[in-house]
Amino acid sequence: MKHDLLFSNIEEVKDDSYIIATYYMELEHGKSILDAANKMAIGQTLGTWVSVPGITEEMRKKHIGKIVGIYNAPPFELTKQIDCRKENQKYIIQMAYPIINFDDSLAMLLTTIMGNDASTSAQVKLMDVHFPKSYFNNLSGPKYGIKGVRKLLNIEDRPLILNMIKPCLGFDAVEGAKLLYQTALSGVDIIKDDELLGNPIFCPVEKRVKEYLKAVEAAYEKTGKRVLYIPNITGSNESMIYNAEKAIEHGAQALMVNFAAAGYGALREISSKFNVPILGHYAGSGMWYEGVDNGVSSPLAVGKFPRISGADMAVINTPYGGYPLVDYKYFLTVKELTAKLYNIKPVFPAVGGGVHPGMVHKLISELGNDIIIAAGGAIQGHPDGVIAGGKAMMQSVQASISNTAILDYAMENSELDAAVKKWGVLE
Repeated sequence: MKHDLLFSNIEEVKDDSYIIATYYMELEHGKSILDAANKMAIGQTLGTWVSVPGITEEMRKKHIGKIVGIYNAPPFELTKQIDCRKENQKYIIQMAYPIINFDDSLAMLLTTIMGNDASTSAQVKLMDVHFPKSYFNNLSGPKYGIKGVRKLLNIEDRPLILNMIKPCLGFDAVEGAKLLYQTALSGVDIIKDDELLGNPIFCPVEKRVKEYLKAVEAAYEKTGKRVLYIPNITGSNESMIYNAEKAIEHGAQALMVNFAAAGYGALREISSKFNVPILGHYAGSGMWYEGVDNGVSSPLAVGKFPRISGADMAVINTPYGGYPLVDYKYFLTVKELTAKLYNIKPVFPAVGGGVHPGMVHKLISELGNDIIIAAGGAIQGHPDGVIAGGKAMMQSVQASISNTAILDYAMENSELDAAVKKWGVLE
């Protein structure tokens, strides 16, 4: 293969024709990174591990992947520096792929950057993907984003509080509505189905939405605050569309899709078909990113990819609730959800995973007010009941945004005081 077809400066491909994928690769001592990168550039686009007939020069120019960067760590320059270390060599490589190969299909994008050689012989981890502006001509991303969700809820100046109904499942729609009603009385802003509750025969989506929205209105009559209920419609593509249609027909104002299980393409389809905010859930996404030398990075898996797929809100894990997530990956994920990305709206990060009132100030101080605090057990499992649990969470938010020490605020609010005594305060 000619050198000028496989290699390129990043400036040459930083136009509207390519996306640039960054990978981590580890090779045994003595193996050539040049050979490995060459095979990937060809194998991810035109060919395979052996020469095949039928590939023309025109095809190569138009469709072949290009190597735009190879970086080793440590940054060796001489063969003797490598030879003195009889250990695996670690590399970062950057590949440019012509957008014409996959157009606006998210499924084919992922197949291109992570399929074929990358999922068989290469053993690489996808660390990042950079897109040109033109890639989003047919990908609009979130319809609502942070501002749209705030407008829907008429809450402009503070973090939102979300609760997922617990127990997760095992009840029918009538009993589930009773659980929702109690939580709605507590003052939370959003209540969603647990990700484990889809469309089972004992509590189908259509009946659930009917009963739950009755409970929403009943709570509104008492409190003057109407909570946003988000039903989980995750399933097959056909069933998700049906569930979404029925949910909206019966009054649902938002929908939840577990993109880790249903796929980014399914999330995009729901987002494009229905004009309501979409909550993207990450349940099961660890299989995408927990590998060191395979899969994709967590900021991509639960950040950039669901954002470009149309999620308006995205549930992510905090590193403070027991899941051993590296802290900077958490911050990079929030960056991927909220930082400027051409015309794509920022997504509301819904930070969950062991969240309790004593953790709220740390979350807000690090991420700001444009977050959704997703708490489950700390509300449902509050020592004084679910209503006290929701109040404690809201009191903790009010303490933080008013710059009042949580222990001082707890002295005047019994619900928060009980929560702090049970779960402590994260400094």
